[in-house]
Amino acid sequence: MLRIFSEELMDPNNFVVTLELVPGRESFGRNTDALVGIAKDAFADGRISAVSITDNPGGNPSLSPDALGYEIFRQGLDVIVHFTCRDMNRVGMESRALQLARMGMKSILCLTGDYSGKGFEGRGTPVFDLDSVLLNQMIQGLTHRMLASGDPEPFFAGCGVSPFKTLKSECLAQFKKLDRKIEAGAGFVITQLGYDMNKFNELIRYHKEKNAHVPVMASVYVLNPGAARAMNKGFVPGAFVSDDLCRQVVAEYKHRETGKKAAIERAARMGVVLKGLGYRGIHIGGIHKDFDTVGTILNRMEEIEDLWPEYLSDFSTRKKGSYYHYDMSKNQDQGPVDVPTGLKQRLTDHLPYRALSFAHTLFFDKKTLLAPVYKAVARFLDTRSKGWILKRILEDPMKITLLSCQGCGDCGIQHLGFLCPESGCPKHTRNGPCGGSSDGFCEVYPGRLCVWVRAYRRLRHANRLEGFIADKVPPRNWELNKTSSWINFHLDRDHQKDA
Repeated sequence: MLRIFSEELMDPNNFVVTLELVPGRESFGRNTDALVGIAKDAFADGRISAVSITDNPGGNPSLSPDALGYEIFRQGLDVIVHFTCRDMNRVGMESRALQLARMGMKSILCLTGDYSGKGFEGRGTPVFDLDSVLLNQMIQGLTHRMLASGDPEPFFAGCGVSPFKTLKSECLAQFKKLDRKIEAGAGFVITQLGYDMNKFNELIRYHKEKNAHVPVMASVYVLNPGAARAMNKGFVPGAFVSDDLCRQVVAEYKHRETGKKAAIERAARMGVVLKGLGYRGIHIGGIHKDFDTVGTILNRMEEIEDLWPEYLSDFSTRKKGSYYHYDMSKNQDQGPVDVPTGLKQRLTDHLPYRALSFAHTLFFDKKTLLAPVYKAVARFLDTRSKGWILKRILEDPMKITLLSCQGCGDCGIQHLGFLCPESGCPKHTRNGPCGGSSDGFCEVYPGRLCVWVRAYRRLRHANRLEGFIADKVPPRNWELNKTSSWINFHLDRDHQKDA
């Protein structure tokens, strides 16, 4: 009989365990057979509510989670399909969602996704037509349509969150974006992996204050030296393994059996601590060969469940220099070097923000007295097909110089501290950052500050933080590409038509 993940997770009396499977770059073979075998054993064990299957992790090609998931789903174990925004535009994503619904797989983890990796003849084109907020919104809309058409079961869409951030701007951005995802329809949350229990505690505390009705599961990993080194060096976006823990894991694995026992014990202790903190379940990763390790972890958790406070100190290492949202022991109002005020910041952030904010108030406020005049001018140019004159002579020189404008015609700079989400973010995020930044720097371009960190700094300097990730911004309208965003604004063509 099929176990239904949504029903088990939404029952407050349950502590749910799910298992992450990572397909490789093969359709058949030993590794794929091993994943199917793990799923079969998980179903037989009876303590696993679902397996989740990754979607081209790292941006590299692998077996589709839809194909592997359906094979597992038919055997009676529910499947959470990872669904990223990297490889398809919104048309392809909607089609894929309908396919999953037809196949009966309604549990979806909506993710922005890692940046594109290498496929045939090099790096693939990163799409990112939607972000994770908008993907949740799309799935919610599809659910309403499906129910209206007679499909009795809705989608159960969830989202991810990465609380293991250093700067206050990053931490608040993750919290606020999580709120946006839940507003868009996310019905459950799975965290990124990290070994700072203070960050786990802060996330669940914030979440219970804001959205206690939505269950949160925490990631637990069977940590080996390879994974520990990769996470420690930042190769796994959003994950955190300290230098000390990395060295400890490497030392433990000098003897393989000793290392494996230590990894199992660490995972079990982490699981019971997370349960004690109030998480509704754990999401176990790092299982690649067989189910035995998972069974051992769960058995050990049952033995030590009541001892969880004793293990808090095992995971108390704080990320160096990190901001902690509820830490009142010292003034962390700005966070470590989070709002620098040097000459560079004044020239690249604060002064441009003031200038663009002033111009926006003067020319792009539909409630201003001159708004009818601007609209008349825009209509005059548009009806005579002369909009290109305004765009090329005035709009492009200003916006390309100040914003590296990409000419999308549906400008979203006012939602991002007057920075461009198209040129400033390789994933084109309009509703808050992805979870991949490290110490404030971009996942894709490590020498560049995350554009959302820059937006936070601008808004905080201007005392306008109430506008930081405050809106749920629609996706870019491609019908307006390479047209004048100024004319589109005043003629109510862009996403601000109701502003």
